Amino acid sequence: MGAVKFGPETFGELNAEDYDALHDPGTTAESVALIGEIAAGGRVLELAIGTGRMALPLAAMGLDICGIEGSPDMVAKLREKPGGNDIPVVIGDFADVAIDGPFHHVFLVFNTLFNLTSQEAQVRCFANVAKCLAPGGTFLVETFVPDAESARSGQNVRTMNVGFNSVWIEAALHDPVEQRIDFQRMRITQKGIRLVPLVIRYAWPAEIDLMARLAGLSLKHRWGGWKREPFTAESKMHVSVYEKREAAPQA
Repeated sequence: MGAVKFGPETFGELNAEDYDALHDPGTTAESVALIGEIAAGGRVLELAIGTGRMALPLAAMGLDICGIEGSPDMVAKLREKPGGNDIPVVIGDFADVAIDGPFHHVFLVFNTLFNLTSQEAQVRCFANVAKCLAPGGTFLVETFVPDAESARSGQNVRTMNVGFNSVWIEAALHDPVEQRIDFQRMRITQKGIRLVPLVIRYAWPAEIDLMARLAGLSLKHRWGGWKREPFTAESKMHVSVYEKREAAPQA
């Protein structure tokens, strides 16, 4: 399964129908609270807005929010929810698609940066964000921290969920040179087997910081969780906030 086969719309095509039920990260309330505080009073853009798990509660808090989403199927699920028709969404690859700015705050959560399956695409994403951010604006990114021990393993199989009538098994092949993991998730039920592939390209925090610097953004905050926990060598995730440098004064 090559990364070239996994495009901006693929995740939604495979997961939109049961995304909310099967992909709850368990941190939505905390992430909404922190982003709502950081982004209060400005125009906000969510990359990979999906079914609106983040955007709808933020809009309910009074934020002026819109989104970019690669999957029309995910946006259709957003539109089915109360308030979903009120949020403007541009369909396209969030690494490249143009959107009318400027925005004061942009965010990308739930490891979705890694759904861009090459370093070059991730670099383009930061450049695209910088282009639509107002000077002094912020870009919040949440990802897991790669595990150095796991990075030495070429493959693994794990059981993700076991029910009375079903089992969900995940197989993964890891390419440490490309920092890419090709997953195949097998959902086995009484009705048969459903295959749900996923490709990610992970990046270490220092590499993400460099992508930001190349785009003219600098690290403002880094926490080890949504409650502003300190980021340490033991942290399994990070919430990082980058700031666009103010425009240089005219001579």
